[in-house]
Amino acid sequence: MNCIGITLGDAAGIGPEVIQKALDSGKLNPDFQYRVIGKLVGEPGIPTPETARAALDALEESARLVLSGEIQAVVTGPVSKVHLQEVGFDFPGQTEFFAARSRVSNYAMCLTGGPLTVALVTAHIPLAEVASSLNESEIIRVGGLLADFLGQRGSARIAVAGLNPHAGESGKMGREEIDLIAPAVEKLNRGSATGSFIGPISPDTVFNRAVQGEFDGVLCMYHDQGLIPLKLLAFDQGVNVTLGLPIIRTSPDHGTAFSIAGKNLARPESMIEAINLAAQMAQRRSTL
Repeated sequence: MNCIGITLGDAAGIGPEVIQKALDSGKLNPDFQYRVIGKLVGEPGIPTPETARAALDALEESARLVLSGEIQAVVTGPVSKVHLQEVGFDFPGQTEFFAARSRVSNYAMCLTGGPLTVALVTAHIPLAEVASSLNESEIIRVGGLLADFLGQRGSARIAVAGLNPHAGESGKMGREEIDLIAPAVEKLNRGSATGSFIGPISPDTVFNRAVQGEFDGVLCMYHDQGLIPLKLLAFDQGVNVTLGLPIIRTSPDHGTAFSIAGKNLARPESMIEAINLAAQMAQRRSTL
């Protein structure tokens, strides 16, 4: 039977709790076995270098297993990037870690939950650097990855969010929409075999239109532009999936929540959704 690996994340956080609740829920795909990767060390709610090193070891082991084909997908439990970096983790996040271990540069961060799916052109950078980091080729690259992902699930009608208020209001509030985003949308529509793109659309309306069913996904220019509406609408069901990898990697959309760890308060829905999405993607790949 095929197997999905699940890393514990930082054992001082809620990862162990939500994983156990997910495994006990009766809601996981019965066609897979599930292997928990990592060690229970330390105490709930008290992150230490020991819990961070155990989380890093679990990440390395999960990458080895999925790249070797011993498991068909990996679902990562929540970690503290600050504590990981203190013990030698040289990446902004788990997304970048798996891209490096897979030796790919064409990847992107995508979150999906409830009626909304978003992909991010820029991710883990300061807001002050977003405008200078945007370029036409990156918008095209991430748009193509999102179109491929949505196309595998059904249709790929993609809205492209503007960067500025009112999508720049014809250049009065910034020219990124005119100089970068609109040309990228045009090229995406000329070159995409799997998706259709509309935009740039004002960020204050695009997510409502997507939720109403007009679009299957939204291509967002920066991290919080996409994650705030996603987590507002589907905080307990949201899933982070790394696009563009030769492997399957998903995770719940929440963090370690050290303050409630060990108190039996954490909800497992996002972990359940992350595991089941990984299973769906693995089954789809096996039929190709």
